[in-house]
Amino acid sequence: MAKAVPIPAHRTSILAGLMMMMGLTAMDSTIVATAIPSIVHDLGGFSLFPWVFSLYLLAQAATVPIYGKLADQYGRKPVLMFAALLFLLGSILSGLSWGMVPLVVFRGIQGLGAGGIMPIATTVVGDLYSVEERARVQGLLSSVWGISAVIGPAIGGLLVQYASWHWIFYINMPLGAAALWQIQSYLHENVAHRRHRIDFQGSALLLTGMVLIILDLLEGGVGWRWQSTPSVLVMAAGVIALAGFVAVELRAQEPVLPLWVFQDRFLVGANLGSMMVGLMSIGLSSFLPTFVQGVQGATPLIAGFALAAMSIGWPLASSQAGKLYLKVGFQRTALLGGVVTVVAGLLFASLGVGSTPPEAAAASFVLGCGLGLMSTSLVVAVQASVDWGRRGVVTGANMFTRNVGSAVGAAVFGSILNGRLLATLSRAPAHIKASLPSGLNAASLSVGNQLHVPAAVRAFVAAALDFGVHGVFLALLAASVLGVLVVMIMPHHATGASAVSPSRAAPDD
Repeated sequence: MAKAVPIPAHRTSILAGLMMMMGLTAMDSTIVATAIPSIVHDLGGFSLFPWVFSLYLLAQAATVPIYGKLADQYGRKPVLMFAALLFLLGSILSGLSWGMVPLVVFRGIQGLGAGGIMPIATTVVGDLYSVEERARVQGLLSSVWGISAVIGPAIGGLLVQYASWHWIFYINMPLGAAALWQIQSYLHENVAHRRHRIDFQGSALLLTGMVLIILDLLEGGVGWRWQSTPSVLVMAAGVIALAGFVAVELRAQEPVLPLWVFQDRFLVGANLGSMMVGLMSIGLSSFLPTFVQGVQGATPLIAGFALAAMSIGWPLASSQAGKLYLKVGFQRTALLGGVVTVVAGLLFASLGVGSTPPEAAAASFVLGCGLGLMSTSLVVAVQASVDWGRRGVVTGANMFTRNVGSAVGAAVFGSILNGRLLATLSRAPAHIKASLPSGLNAASLSVGNQLHVPAAVRAFVAAALDFGVHGVFLALLAASVLGVLVVMIMPHHATGASAVSPSRAAPDD
């Protein structure tokens, strides 16, 4: 395995570079979500905006295991530098986007780079620090997510309101350049090459299958009828690709996603729970800014703060999860988090045209608390349930299922919004329909300073958007209930293949 052997005095400099790199990906989803209403207003293509999140997350999920094996084979530094440069290239191209389709493609390039930043940065920390030191360092890395999640929406709101949405992508350049300089200058490796069989076939089948299924979810009821030939063919092709993926994984020497991870009840419950965490978090971050701006009439900055409330509740709850699961266990802690998300789902279901941004922020904060309890207890649960030699595999599988949950969630919620919004717009009175753009692009009339739009038209579009997003909030409530149910699959303690005694929990370092 590639082992980093830097001068000890430079570890802090390397860590600073790693934290800056992680900050790039940590801020990405929230800062983009805040800007989405303005992006759609400028570029059109309202029905495509869920792809801005889905393709990014799918590309990230599919490449995580490939980057891990490349880092073992060629060293952490070159692979990490390549991933960061690819992410920055995607950022530049996204900022230059002239339409929604190019933006979706360029976001996919960003996702291909993001897939390597988080796992390799975490691996470098494991190379540099002893087991005793890692607890402190992991706390610093976790703070990156907490800080980025809070400032990301605020920065996004400020840039959109006082500059341009293009800058939410360009702002990655100075931070990325500083991070690259730190890594290039201070991280030095002595690489002992280890050959790996990289499961490109499995990764390609997995990505293809997920893209096709998400395509059908987003276009069904909008681009084509659910029972139409294109819908059936696309869904069938996606299912066939995923079946091929399973067949490849069963015979692969080094599978991209070992299927034994999904054969243990404890791990299955934890991974499905993490999938629901990803689904719920993307359901809020992708659509709450649109609701606050388009329905409640707030500015992008206010919408950013409403979303940031979730990011405040998440780390606060995560910091208490450790104390809680030591007392009552991982499953009960995750279950408590699930119940809190149900409460948040009820709060979101009560929002409407007459609600205010502080009410949306309060519901966002409660959801963040529930997700913080769930996510922390579930990831630590899978790590603690196996011996050291399998810890990386189960952690990667848990991250993978969470990313897939986010990608599928963006598609499912986007399909609900598009379908309900299109149905409402099609029933517009004649005098209002004459002032509406064709299709779903009419939704952009409720965002921004639209002085040329009659008040009656804006009010109708806002009500239509409220009906659409309310469907998303109801789906979020259903997802929170499902999250409680899947966590209940987990036994209170790991058993069978996933059980591990404390003496085997970590190697000598």
